[in-house]
Amino acid sequence: MAKTGFDILIRGGMVLDGSGSDPFAADIGIVRDRISFIGSAEGAVAEMIIDAGGLAVAPGFIDTHSHSDFTILADPRAEGKISQGITTEISGNCGMSAAPLYDKARERREDDLKELGISERWNTLEEYFVLIRKRGIAVNMAVLAGHGNIRGSVVGYDDREPDAREYSEMKRLLSDTLDQGAIGLSTGLIYPPGLFADTEELVGLSLFLGERNLIYASHMRSEGDQLLEAAAEVVRIGRESGARVHISHIKTSGEKNWHKADDLISLLGETRRSGIPITCDRYPYTASSTDLDAVLPAWTYDGGNDAELKRLQDPDQRKRIAREILEQISGDGYWNGVTVASVATEKNRWMEGKSIVSIGARLGLTPIDTIFQVLLDERLRVGAIFASMNEENLRKFLSLPFCMVGTDSSARSFEGPTRIGKPHPRGFGAFPRLLGGLVREEGLFSLQEAVRRVTSLAAGTFGLRERGLVREGMFADLVIFDPGTIRDRSTFDEPFQGPEGVHYVLVNGMPAVWEGRANGRLQGRILGVS
Repeated sequence: MAKTGFDILIRGGMVLDGSGSDPFAADIGIVRDRISFIGSAEGAVAEMIIDAGGLAVAPGFIDTHSHSDFTILADPRAEGKISQGITTEISGNCGMSAAPLYDKARERREDDLKELGISERWNTLEEYFVLIRKRGIAVNMAVLAGHGNIRGSVVGYDDREPDAREYSEMKRLLSDTLDQGAIGLSTGLIYPPGLFADTEELVGLSLFLGERNLIYASHMRSEGDQLLEAAAEVVRIGRESGARVHISHIKTSGEKNWHKADDLISLLGETRRSGIPITCDRYPYTASSTDLDAVLPAWTYDGGNDAELKRLQDPDQRKRIAREILEQISGDGYWNGVTVASVATEKNRWMEGKSIVSIGARLGLTPIDTIFQVLLDERLRVGAIFASMNEENLRKFLSLPFCMVGTDSSARSFEGPTRIGKPHPRGFGAFPRLLGGLVREEGLFSLQEAVRRVTSLAAGTFGLRERGLVREGMFADLVIFDPGTIRDRSTFDEPFQGPEGVHYVLVNGMPAVWEGRANGRLQGRILGVS
C-alpha cells in the first residue's frame, strides 16, 4: 500500500501488538477508523502526526468488568476510563445491566436514574442502545444481559422459584436481549434477586449461551467461606450448558479464606484441562467495593428494599441480623477496614471516606448499630469499600495466563454529574497500576504479556471482533504510553485523579486523549460479538 495520505500517522513508536510477542519499532498509519499501514512510513504525509518516540503503542485496553450502564448516559465522556487507556468496556456485570427493565427491576433503578439526572426511561436493550447512540460515548461498549434484571423483571425480588410461566418468560427476555446485541449473561449471586436462583435455573438460561457460543460471567455465590463450592457451581454451569464461563473479580475474601487461593487455582487448571476454557478477571487492588448492605444475611433481602428496611427497623429482627453478622465477624479490626464511599443525602456527606468505626465513634454507636442507622437514614443507598483481601493472592490470580483486568467500576468524569462520593480508585487507575507498579516495578510478568491480557485475550474471550491487536485492517483503538513513567495517581482519599504516562488514546481512529488530556470526543460504538 502507498505510504501517503493517512489521516493520522504515529511515528517512531515501540509497538506492543497485543499478541504477547516482543515489541518492535514501526510507524502506524490510520485511515478513517482502521489501521491501514504498519512499517516504515518515511516520507509519508498525514493530516495529524503523533511523535511516539520513546513511547509504547498498544491496542486500546479492554475493561472486562465495568458498571457504566447508567453513568455513561449521565456523562458520556468517561474521563476516568479513557484517561487510563481504556477504549472498550464490558458492562452489565454482576447480574445488573441496563436492560431489560420491567416492573420491579425498573422500579429498583429509579433512584439511580434520578440521582444521575437521567430523564429518559426504557425497557429493552434495543431502546437503551438508541439512547446511547443518540448521545454518543467516549469509549466502545459491549453489554452483558443481567440475570438480576431478567429475574427482577419477571419474578421480582422474592425468595422463591419462578413458576413455569415465569421461567418461560425469563427465557424469552434473555433470548430477546441476546438478539438485541447482548454478548452474554452475567450473574450476581450474592445480590438479590440473583441469590434466590438455584443452579438449575442458571443452567437452563445458560443453554441459550451454549447454543450461540456466548459467555456466562459470574459474580459467584461466595468469594469467601463457600468459595470453592461457588467456583464448582460455575464449572457445572459451563459443563451442562456448553456456555463459555468466566469468574468476575476473582478473589479470596476474608483472612480466614486466604489459604484457599491455591485450591481455587488448581480447580481452574483442572477445569481448563477438562476442555472447559474457564477464564477470570481481577482488579489490581486488595479492597473491594459494593453496597454496604452486602454485609447483611441473605434472608433480609427477601421481598425487596421496602421489606429489607422494615426488617432493619424491627428490634427483634435487628437482634437476629446482628447475631448472624457477629457470628462471621468479630472485633473492630474488620470494621476499621470498611469505609463509606457514597451516601445519598447531604446530611450524611461527612461520612464519605470514613470507616464504620470512626463514624460510630462520632455517633456514639457500635459498628453494627452504625450500619443499621446509616442504612436506614440512607434507605440502603450506601456504597462502601471493604479491605478484605491479601496481596500475595492478588499476584497469584493476576499471574494466571487466562486472567484479564477489570475495573469493577462505573465510568466517571473528573467534573460533572458523575463526580459523586469517594469511589474506589480502580475506576481511575487500575490499568496504569498494573503496568506501572506490578509490571515495571515488581516484574510480575513482562510488559508484552500484560498488554496481551488487557487487549487480545479480553477481545477473544468476550467475542469482540477486529479489536485487541495492532494489525493492518483492525479498528484503530490505540493507546500510546510511556512504559517508564506510567502510574496511577488515584487514591482512596482522593480518587478523582487521572494517571501519569498515558499520552494519547485513539478510539475508532479518532483522538480521545491528546498529550495526556481527555478532549471530550464521543467516538465510541456499541459492540456485538463476532
